[in-house]
Amino acid sequence: MTDKLSSQFVTRYLSRYGSVVMLAVLVILMSFASKQFLTVDNLTNVARQVSIFAIIGAGMTFVIITAGIDLSVGSIVALSACVGMTVIDRTEMDFLGIGIGILVGALCGAANGTVVAWFRIPPFIATLAGLTVFRGLSLVITDGIPIIRFTGSFRFIGQGMIGGIPVPVIIMAIVVTATQILLRRTAFGAYVYAVGGNEEAARLSGIKVAWIKFWSYVLCGFLTGISGMILMARLSSAQPAVGEGFELDAIAAVVLGGTSLMGGRGAVWSTLIGALVIGILGNGMNLMGVHSHYQLVAKGVLIVLAVLLDNYLKKRR
Repeated sequence: MTDKLSSQFVTRYLSRYGSVVMLAVLVILMSFASKQFLTVDNLTNVARQVSIFAIIGAGMTFVIITAGIDLSVGSIVALSACVGMTVIDRTEMDFLGIGIGILVGALCGAANGTVVAWFRIPPFIATLAGLTVFRGLSLVITDGIPIIRFTGSFRFIGQGMIGGIPVPVIIMAIVVTATQILLRRTAFGAYVYAVGGNEEAARLSGIKVAWIKFWSYVLCGFLTGISGMILMARLSSAQPAVGEGFELDAIAAVVLGGTSLMGGRGAVWSTLIGALVIGILGNGMNLMGVHSHYQLVAKGVLIVLAVLLDNYLKKRR
């Protein structure tokens, strides 16, 4: 009886805090592997890089909990940045450009949500089409030529510091906190879990399943638009090719954080932990001089191990 209780405790602990344990182990290993890892400058750089994926991952968490997926976030980053920078370049109004760029992200999310929720096209296919369409639109808008602008107050959200903390990290903290509250403390969040846990049961209980899916994709697009603005400001440019592969990092962060790809379970704070794992892993391997090709292999293996662990814990539960 005692062994059974102990086994249940370990299963529950790993299910909730496995990503935290993984992060702690990774930090210890990287601190021994490179003396530069624990320096203030390096940790600040890691936090700034992680912020973009964590913000996208916060929105992706809602989508995946509903048993969906969004493969178009990398293209949305590019499109929102290209539109935002075009507006800034033509009007000299930085805040207008940022606002419109974020709105573009939300509209892209609405397009994905509409196709998934009401046309009932599988999320993988719908957002794969979105990936191609949104990337194409960013190329059309810019004629395939990056828009570069080294002046303007818009750069503050990507390069600025407040109290020694990078502005992107502050934005990330606000987004993660707000979305965690939305997911855990509101009726909308409860409906998101219900839809992902059992869509038919949620529908029979009176939940408007289509609307919950729609707004989940809108939220994901909105937050991706914010990430696009941060990246645009950080690079002082809008590039139609930017954001390629971002969807993989965002999904990896969500999965490593313990959110189930089958839906119905997950949390935004754990997605942040997953994003930190990916960021620290990449940074540590860069410091050790590991080739980028091997970094992709390591990231892929890590994702597979996370999914295997999730399946194992699900069976134990």
